[in-house]
Amino acid sequence: MTAPVWVHAPFAGWLDALATVPDPVFAEAMMGPGMAIEPLEAMLRAPCDGTVVALAATGHSVTLELANGAQILLHIGIDTVALGGAGFAPHVAVGDRVSTGQALIGFDPDAVAAGARSLITPIVLASPGFAMIEATPARAVDAGARLFAVVAQAAAAVNDLAGEAVEAHVVVALEHGIHARPAARIAAALAGLVADLQVIAGERQANARSPVALLTLDVRHRDALLLRAHGADAARAVQAVAALIGESDPDAHEVPQAAAPASGPVCASPGLAIGPVAHLRVTHGEVPHDGNDPAEERRRLLAARQAAMARLGDGAIAAAHRALLDDPELIDLARRAIDAGRSAGWAWRAATQVHADRLRATGNPRLIERVADLADVAGQVLTELGHGGTLAPVPAGAIVVADDVLPSQFAAVLRAGPPGGLCLAAGGPTSHVAILAAAAGIPMIVVAGPAVLAAAEGAIAVLDAGAARFEVAPDPARLAAAQAALAAQGARRAAQQALAAADAHTACGTRIEVFANLGAVADAHAARAAGAEGCGLLRSEFLFLDRDDEPGFDEQRATYQAIATAMAGLPLIVRTLDVGADKPLRYVPMPAEDNPALGQRGIRLGFAREALMAKQLAALATVEPAGQVRIMAPMVVDRAELRRFRAMVAAAAERAGVATPIPVGVMIETPAAAMLADQLAAEADFLSIGTNDLTQYALAADRGNPATAAMIDALHPAVLRLIAQCTRGAALHGCPVGICGSAAGDLLAVPLLVGLGIGELSCTAGRIAAVKALLRTITLAEARDLAGRALAADSAAEVRALVRSALGDRLQEG
Repeated sequence: MTAPVWVHAPFAGWLDALATVPDPVFAEAMMGPGMAIEPLEAMLRAPCDGTVVALAATGHSVTLELANGAQILLHIGIDTVALGGAGFAPHVAVGDRVSTGQALIGFDPDAVAAGARSLITPIVLASPGFAMIEATPARAVDAGARLFAVVAQAAAAVNDLAGEAVEAHVVVALEHGIHARPAARIAAALAGLVADLQVIAGERQANARSPVALLTLDVRHRDALLLRAHGADAARAVQAVAALIGESDPDAHEVPQAAAPASGPVCASPGLAIGPVAHLRVTHGEVPHDGNDPAEERRRLLAARQAAMARLGDGAIAAAHRALLDDPELIDLARRAIDAGRSAGWAWRAATQVHADRLRATGNPRLIERVADLADVAGQVLTELGHGGTLAPVPAGAIVVADDVLPSQFAAVLRAGPPGGLCLAAGGPTSHVAILAAAAGIPMIVVAGPAVLAAAEGAIAVLDAGAARFEVAPDPARLAAAQAALAAQGARRAAQQALAAADAHTACGTRIEVFANLGAVADAHAARAAGAEGCGLLRSEFLFLDRDDEPGFDEQRATYQAIATAMAGLPLIVRTLDVGADKPLRYVPMPAEDNPALGQRGIRLGFAREALMAKQLAALATVEPAGQVRIMAPMVVDRAELRRFRAMVAAAAERAGVATPIPVGVMIETPAAAMLADQLAAEADFLSIGTNDLTQYALAADRGNPATAAMIDALHPAVLRLIAQCTRGAALHGCPVGICGSAAGDLLAVPLLVGLGIGELSCTAGRIAAVKALLRTITLAEARDLAGRALAADSAAEVRALVRSALGDRLQEG
């Protein structure tokens, strides 16, 4: 075994676990294991000796190859690829040899932070066959401090895949079946396991490590599958894949209007845009048919694939493309073509075309949309091989017209200057470009038909994506109306953001606190920037999940303190560990449960594992300044549980020598807690209603089950009546009540909650400006009248219609 290579801090800052990064591609280690640093300096330096093998064209990331062959990716900030290079100044080029501490990339922290989601910088071990050792997160580090060591792992022996098969029958719960991102997640889940797993659908089967092979199975919602695995980790592999197939579909909430293919235009991303028509024009390069020495062509293909991977940005779509670039079946097809004398470029293009034909042959419109992803990864590799196409410039603000647009083409257009909108003759409402457009707030219409391709270059057009209308050369009246609507939308957004930092009051002056829900240190910074007046819910389980060992006292204390510091003294409400059989901890034995939602979760697990909860409470008790942290218990059902929990908090404070009482609250998530709110409020310092769980328990509808998920609506009269019962009981003792479920950010719910007596709303940071803006337009009397009528309604749909009718234009968002 070669000696370990130490990786050092590329700048001073706060070191944390990769799971704290606010992006699932990094947080879920899809790119590989690693750590992350919140920087305190404006220069990224080499963490070790190595060679620069990739440098993002936008200057926001760099990949180094170490002496032992491992590769380390350093990625400054999250969503920084969208900055198009603004704020970054690379000091090296691909091929440069660098030494530890050498300057790699300078950056302007203020400029980058203003345009990015976070400055937190992942440092990722992006090479299979290597492992991190001696990594200790949650601490302050100086530039050059040791972070972790990289060691080569021994290859699995051939007989590791021997033994009896482990099998499991599963029914697909994913609403859209196994499409690109679930397929990529499945492959990623198997990356560190010694197992060969086949997914069998009737007479067809596929290697679970191959996203493309999984796609060609055309697995749909409610299909029955057989999972069969061999190898030392066969049981873990089957368990991991079965859990993923049972998850809710990521696409179900990523595309604003996912719809089946239609005969007319379809909205893929809502919005209004006005601008000149710009046709997307690509000049394709020539690809040689014959290659040279097969070994050299294989080496060239490997290098091109690795370079293409290194250039991919953030997000689930990039993860799906990364999985395609590393797909074992594509690679095998390409290698066979190379061995037959073809060039690396010709072989790779042919391999992707073979799988594209297989996807088309399924006849499944959603899978056919994935053909664009195959074309995209083919083009990325061809570009690295020197055979790529050239994209003609597109003016910023233009309405892009094309038959279809690849994700990489969209990213290139976005970097050059955001387009006004996209109008595609083909495409699909659930394509990856549709998701990218929705995330970027770019209006987009798909399946508009070939007639749109005749639009004159440079002609002024109006794209009303919400209405699926594309109008070229509109008459003056229509153009003026569209310009007025666009100006009003922008003015609303600017007005909301301008007042986001001000305290929230109703139109009659009633103070309503608007807090933020957090899940990591980075979220706290975003919440403060968005105008949060405190944290109404810190989901502390982010520290405990996806790891092999329990977080120690020091790690927990440092993390909680970092979040409290980021909140600058504002209230920080922390929910104690809320896990169970549905979110198991690898280091705590948890037997499988038939119904985890009704099992040993939340406070029940805390009481069953008192040492686990006592350590968390001890860490929370030491956070400074005293009084900032407030602790609440999840899944409480009666006063006896509250008393036991309060005693544990008091004991932790006493052992820590903390004299200031720590406020203790209760999560109202069960109908029992809502009905007994008067008893709980008599002894609690505050109550916080978790509308997500309260709704599923009240309506007997599992929010993780696609068959019942559509029933989950916190505006159902039954749920509203439980909230009313809770606020009435709390008012008897002057106990404040907040909302930390998703209803707190729903503009249709906000006036009802205020009318029912809620004094604090805690939502995601992105909803704060809109919630505060709405509160300023309603009076308490109006909210109470509206809530009273909602309690008498027959259904959630009737309640929503009631609010829309009463508030009208006040519900408009920027």
